[in-house]
Order: sequence, then C-alpha cells, then structure tokens
Amino acid sequence: MKRGTSRDIRTANRYEVLRQIIASSPTSRQELAAATGLSLATVATLVGELLDLRMITEVGFEDSAGGRPRGLVAVNASGGALIGVDIAETYVRVELFDLALNVLARADEDMRPGENRPEQVVGHVAAAVGAVVAQAGVEGARVLGVGVSVPGQVDRDTGVSEYAPNWDWHDVPLLALLAEHIAYPLYMDNPLRASAVAELWFGAVRGSGDAVVVNLGTGVGAGLVLGGGLHRGVSNSAGEWGHTTLVLDGRPCHCGNHGCVETYVGAPGIMVNLRELAADSTLLHPEDQTATIDALARGVAAHDPVALKVVRDTARYLGAGIADLVNLFNPEVVVLSSWVAATLGEPLLHEVREAVARHALRRPLAATRIVLSPIPTDPVCLGAATFALEGALQSVGQKTPSVGHRTAKRTDRARSRTAPPV
Repeated sequence: MKRGTSRDIRTANRYEVLRQIIASSPTSRQELAAATGLSLATVATLVGELLDLRMITEVGFEDSAGGRPRGLVAVNASGGALIGVDIAETYVRVELFDLALNVLARADEDMRPGENRPEQVVGHVAAAVGAVVAQAGVEGARVLGVGVSVPGQVDRDTGVSEYAPNWDWHDVPLLALLAEHIAYPLYMDNPLRASAVAELWFGAVRGSGDAVVVNLGTGVGAGLVLGGGLHRGVSNSAGEWGHTTLVLDGRPCHCGNHGCVETYVGAPGIMVNLRELAADSTLLHPEDQTATIDALARGVAAHDPVALKVVRDTARYLGAGIADLVNLFNPEVVVLSSWVAATLGEPLLHEVREAVARHALRRPLAATRIVLSPIPTDPVCLGAATFALEGALQSVGQKTPSVGHRTAKRTDRARSRTAPPV
C-alpha cells in the first residue's frame, strides 16, 4: 500500500481546511477544527498558511459563550483563479472560477463526429481556455492551475490518458500535449472523479458519508464517495460501472465487451432504444446525440407516446444497474448527473426510482435517496477546478513542479502546432 508522506498529509489537511472555509464562509478556527477533526493548534497553523497565501482573509469576530470573541476567516475570492475543463465525446466546455468557485467565464467548443484525434481535442481545449481567460480579464499570474477531465481511464500522476474506449485512445500523453499550448499548471483526472467531488463540495452529497454519482452522457460511469472521501481504487480506475455487464451477449460496446450498461443508457444507447422502437421517428437525429436527447425531452413534455416509451425503457435498464450499486455500496444518496440526466430531468428520475425499487434489496433501498444533481453549472468543470486547487496547495513550498502536473514548454515547435499558446 502506498503510504502518505508528511507533505502529503499536510497538503490534504490544508485542502480540507480550505474546502470547509469555501463551503461555510465566514467561519472560525474552532468551527473548522470541529468540522475537520483536526486539533485547534493544527487548524490555526493551516489557517495561517492560507492567510499567507492570500487564499483566505480575516473578516472580523463573533461572540463566544463566556469567552473571548472568535476571529472569523473567509475565502478570498479574488485571491486567484481556477480553470476547469470538461472534455466530453461531443464537446469541450471550459469554465473559469474565482477562489470561492463562482463561475466568472465560460466557453464551449463543439466536436463533430470523428473529430477526436488528440491534436484536435488539444486544439479545442487551448482555444476555450484562451477564451475564458480573455472573457474574465484575469492576469495570467492569477491563474493557479487548470484541471482537466477526460473520459476513460487516466494516470493522474503522469497526465496520460491510458484508455478512452469511445475514442480508441491508448496511452495518449494528453497533459504533455496540452502543455505545449497552455502556460498554466495542468492537472488531470476523469469525469467520474470530477462530478463526485463537485457533489461532495457543493451538491447533493454534501454532508453525506457514502454516495454514488452516476454520470449519464455519451459515456456512463459512477463516481464513488465512501467514508466521506473520494474513492479512486488502487489504479485510479474505480467507478467504471458503465462497463459492467447488464445484458449477457447484448449490444457490442467500444470496450470490446457485449451488453455493457453504457450501451443501453448512454446517449448512443438511448438512440438505439429509440431506433429499435420507431426507426422512422422524427425524434431521432442519427448523427446528433444532443439533438436526439433534446427531442426526447420535448416529446416527453408533450406526452408523445414514443418519447415516453423510450425514456421508460431506458429507465428500466438504468434502474437495474443502479439497484446493483445500491446493493453493493449501501449509499445514502445516488445522484444522476451529466447532460443526459439534466436534459431528461424529472421524468427520467421518476421512472428510475420506480425501476430501482423493483430490483434493489429493501433494506439498503430504504436508506437511499435518488436525486438529480442540483449543481446549476457544469459539475465536471467545477470538480476539475478543484483538481487545480488541490494541485496548487500541493505545490506550495516546492521549488520544482510536482509529478502530477505539466507546465508549458514554450518552443517554436509548440507555437506552430494546433493552437496558439494561451
């Protein structure tokens, strides 16, 4: 088992204290100690470090029962900027945040079918990052880092996309490619971790010890929060629920298996559900996932029988898969997240709850809430921004960049590649 160093522990404690301050500003050192389980002396030291970094600020005092007034601290929203990047199969979305994780700017880049070569994806990301920095008008020195979420299995220490089945990517050095065009520190993970962290910080998982965040997009997976923290697994591959078998000898999947959950409840799988039910339906846009899901949502609102049947059938598959998660992990909450869940909304949620009730064991189900993500912005961008925040805190006091991020290599070759440096 990999053992944490004293630096790792200190970084984790610093990160947790800042997380609590962001979540509940203003707050006192005593409240932070109670919330984190750290000693008051340790909290006082970490608060001092964050004050020195100008990530937080003193904001006055509050009365205490029978004692001296307690000093209050709050996040210094203007103390820096963070960028979160959501690379999905059909789009790249980038959001720039202040230190309170309020969105200051946003940019989207559509990716056409087949437009998934690494250099094409890098070009879209570089363009969108440049756009949000320009929109927000922030100085480059204020950008503490860029968190990048990319589908599939990733090595967050080396910045390599090890396997993205929907694109047939194998061992793509994505952060090194991005560093040729982006001048800020870069940190990478996948959308399962990003969405789980977003819900843990600001969404439906806040205050919960055990939760599952189900990502429903082109791809499908499950971010896991166990014991109040993010569960990554031994090789950072936990949560690949979309590639568990739902139907024996079922539909072929990009991963090489048959009958995976993803092939029935991801956006392409929902399009197959629609095609099998009504191949000539005007709801079906064969080359456009977003347009098809949007049309289904409108159809459900209009009580179109085909749309209602497709959503109900999709929910049957999804409910069976979520019931397995409920039985396995006994979570307090299951969150339906990402763009397919957001688009189909309450009608999908209603059908999923009924389907889960038919398959899950009664005792764990009774303790589980199933909800839509309440986060109004892109949860993956928000979670990815926290990767950058974690990385910035880790790099404090280091003289050289840590293994877990890449910085720009300004060369003539780099400037001549896909997009201009940001």
